[in-house]
Amino acid sequence: MTNFNDRERAEEAKFAMDEETQFRIAARRNRLVGEWAAAKMGLSEAETEAYRKAVVQADFEEAGEEDVIRKLLGDMTAAGVDIDDATVRAAMDEKSVEARRQLMGGV
Repeated sequence: MTNFNDRERAEEAKFAMDEETQFRIAARRNRLVGEWAAAKMGLSEAETEAYRKAVVQADFEEAGEEDVIRKLLGDMTAAGVDIDDATVRAAMDEKSVEARRQLMGGV
């Protein structure tokens, strides 16, 4: 029975670690895509920093990334940037890969 309990605890620990890793990747991706969007909108350095934080916060509105996509599309459209859903989703995918590389590389 001890082996089963040890195995169960190990699985729970791995699950918790995987969930934390996914959370950190998503948060970093959101910062990176926020920076990308800020550059497209021509924001200053201080505005970019604030916008990156706002994009990270937007991800807490609902599960998944749709809340972030809506924020990015809405803000960029309001700023006069010619952008579409597919472009934002492609940037999110690209920044997700970059975020994973950064976290796995210790950056």
